[in-house]
Amino acid sequence: MKKTTLKDIPSVDKILLELKRFKHIHHRYLKLLINKEIIRIRDEIKKGNYKKKSKDILMQIVDNILVLSSERLVNVINGTGIVLHTGLGRAPFNAKTLRDVANNIDGYVNLEFNLNDGKRGDRQDHIREHICAICESESSLVVNNNAAAVMLTINQIAKGGEVIVSRGELVEIGGSFRIPDIIEASGAQLVEVGTTNRTHTNDYAEAINKNTRLILSVHTSNYIIKGFTKSIQLNNLVRIGKKFDIPVMVDWGSGSFIKRKKQILPMDIPINTIMKDQPDIVTFSGDKLIGGPQSGIIVGKYRIIKQLQNNTLYRGFRCDKITICLLEKILRSYKLNAFTNENLTLKMLSTSRNRLLNRGKKIMSFIDKGKIKSLGISLVPSFVEAGSGSLPEDKIESIALIFNPRKFDCSKLARKFRVGDIPVVGYIKKNKFYIDLKAILPHQLKKLIQAINSV
Repeated sequence: MKKTTLKDIPSVDKILLELKRFKHIHHRYLKLLINKEIIRIRDEIKKGNYKKKSKDILMQIVDNILVLSSERLVNVINGTGIVLHTGLGRAPFNAKTLRDVANNIDGYVNLEFNLNDGKRGDRQDHIREHICAICESESSLVVNNNAAAVMLTINQIAKGGEVIVSRGELVEIGGSFRIPDIIEASGAQLVEVGTTNRTHTNDYAEAINKNTRLILSVHTSNYIIKGFTKSIQLNNLVRIGKKFDIPVMVDWGSGSFIKRKKQILPMDIPINTIMKDQPDIVTFSGDKLIGGPQSGIIVGKYRIIKQLQNNTLYRGFRCDKITICLLEKILRSYKLNAFTNENLTLKMLSTSRNRLLNRGKKIMSFIDKGKIKSLGISLVPSFVEAGSGSLPEDKIESIALIFNPRKFDCSKLARKFRVGDIPVVGYIKKNKFYIDLKAILPHQLKKLIQAINSV
């Protein structure tokens, strides 16, 4: 076969002609994808690693465009065991909840319109009373995420002033976003007190001056400091705040609405319990242990919440109709220290190892026997984490499928699962591949079996 040259690369127009049936995709987007493919092939030809006829090059480009132009956000099977996997969208939702949301927001909605008096309404009214009742707070405000909640609150209360934080609470919340950076971006100045492992009451009191605007307590939900440690109880911080007339804010991170059920459901301290210490403001995530959509929930004093809603930043941080509707659905999944099956996050976190074992046995019974042998598949007990920095010390019991393949290494097997018709994301540990069952939905079991049998 003769050597492939740059002249063998088909023109953009010729490729577009082959893709004329792709009328549902924007013409300029198709051209962008085509040019990326042409550049890639041109580089390969220049390296001397490419030997194909012009017709074959055309077909390859068309086939690749078919893949590249397909929808990017797709349903996957989460075999990591991490229910609140940030990379996989954190809190999962079932189809029924999403259908209910779709029915509620079909066409137009009364997002900021009062149907009773026909006047302009407030989007927060759809969820405010519900949140306040659950959290036992005076008022509430929901924004895009907890980082936005923290930034908005600090900007409103402490812009141009000082914020006191214990050194042991200067956390990084993921993606290199750190509490000191958020304070600085909010227009305030950080004042560190205490040491990494020990902070005393007088450390806060001695740091207060005429420029102090806020005392911030940050829940170290994504790590634990053990040993020779000391931290200040929230009620003592509130006492200091009242003595010097300084607001006290709590960034509680993950958040929770129900009490921990030992051996059944790992959970953080509920927000209503924190509110009993009477901090001025508490912020937390709506898409972690709450089980809702990406959102940051702010609860606390009515006066401060009203100020936050009038802050210019609020308009940039406020939630849209989809988030509000979905959050309302999740709020309705809560009962008094209990939840319904509509809350998929809590349902999955509380699924017992025995139930997962039964599911695992069912999966094994439908996998081709030759496949079990060649991939070295078996069931093993496992321990997983909640994810997204929630409950770092809690190891949750689970069951996993372990793969010890004969013909190829685990990294190749992991990729085969990820890029298959049914994407499955697992993990590699000690040179073995695992698909944990903790975060796999019951209706996905059939798909998982298909994925294993076809890998």
